[in-house]
Amino acid sequence: MQYRNLGSSGLKVSAIGLGTNQFGGKVDQKMTKDIISAALETGVNFIDTADIYQEGLSEKYIGTALGGKRSQALIATKVYGKVGEGPNDRGASRHHIMAGVEASLRRLDTDYIDLYQIHVWDEETPIDETLHALDDLLHAGKVRYIGASNFSAWQLTWANALAELRGWKKFVSIQPHFHMFERGIEEGLIPACRYFDIGILPYFPLAGGFLTGKYKQGEPAPPGSRGETSQYVQRYMTPENYARLDQLTDFAQQRGHSLNDLAHAWLLAQPQISSVISGATRVEHVQVNAAASEWDLSEAETQQVNQILES
Repeated sequence: MQYRNLGSSGLKVSAIGLGTNQFGGKVDQKMTKDIISAALETGVNFIDTADIYQEGLSEKYIGTALGGKRSQALIATKVYGKVGEGPNDRGASRHHIMAGVEASLRRLDTDYIDLYQIHVWDEETPIDETLHALDDLLHAGKVRYIGASNFSAWQLTWANALAELRGWKKFVSIQPHFHMFERGIEEGLIPACRYFDIGILPYFPLAGGFLTGKYKQGEPAPPGSRGETSQYVQRYMTPENYARLDQLTDFAQQRGHSLNDLAHAWLLAQPQISSVISGATRVEHVQVNAAASEWDLSEAETQQVNQILES
């Protein structure tokens, strides 16, 4: 496993991170423990969750599964989403952040969070209120680094400019939707992150499973797969994308790799990527994803892949 700095910070995160939005849902407590143990064994140290994943069970299961291994893991969680019926039970206000961090600490059974992220930009809360609350949490030792998720380039850079002006800590990372068939961040966000040295943590690297090669044009989605019902996966099921998928699969196989490997390796070859957040519902998923980090695409290979994607 290779390790990379989380943006401009000195924190070393595994190139492959563990996404846990199915923990407490499709993944029960025992499997959560098995997956996390396997992740740590392969060198994955970065575990990403959120307070709203499975109504808090994801955090709770992670805390229980880590047990005495807390020091081996870097836990990233998020705050913003609706966690109750009250008017202040969502958002990025000081009130909700302070309540949210305490709830996450309890569920995770820890006294600190390694990376605390604002899940979504809050149109109803001044960003300086959000940043000041986060800075207070950093000084209190309850969180060690702060990041953002689903922010646009202007939102991220404005927030960090304001933090610098006020003397507060800045976001060291951003978590965007990014994979081979979802490249919108290349126009604004990636250049901004390169200039300001902000780490990028892409999620959904396999496009909900579409980039594993399990779906074939003209054939029904495999029974039980997300492609049966998920509009997110189905939106990629176009003749053009299937044609690209065939070329990408051939490209990977000619080099002794799978399409899954290529999806991860391509992301890791992009500038400013600190860790790829890859979900797992079985131990084998963790092992396969971790192994994908060993493939270092050359510049020429990356250009070849891009030519296929842009054809």
